[in-house]
Amino acid sequence: MSARWNLVWGSIFCGLSVALGALAAHALADVLGDRGLAVYQTAVRYQTLHGLALLAIGVYRARYQSDGASAIGDRWLGIAGLLFVVGIVLFSGSLYVLALGGPRFFGPVTPVGGLLFLGGWALAASGFFRSTTASAG
Repeated sequence: MSARWNLVWGSIFCGLSVALGALAAHALADVLGDRGLAVYQTAVRYQTLHGLALLAIGVYRARYQSDGASAIGDRWLGIAGLLFVVGIVLFSGSLYVLALGGPRFFGPVTPVGGLLFLGGWALAASGFFRSTTASAG
């Protein structure tokens, strides 16, 4: 995934998280109940966090791609961004469905998204390390 798409997806997911959070606070609080609202808010929180991570990766890559940063580090950051996008869809998406009373078979999808988040963070750490060591020196 390119730096541009990191920025685009990060912006989309962060914007949607604001809208979905407002929807929960103003229209769904009575419908979801306490448990459903907690699940829904978890989905919003993780979507926001990983949307911000996409923005950070995109800004970093846009700034340092042209400065001779390590190609492998940049590639890992791109893959990390992709894992965050798919992780948001699976993790937060399945939690939204479950909170709204959707089919229970979405339950096992949530940890798959969580594993993608973990993989994304590991690749981001490695990618940042390799990029900064190559450009620093």
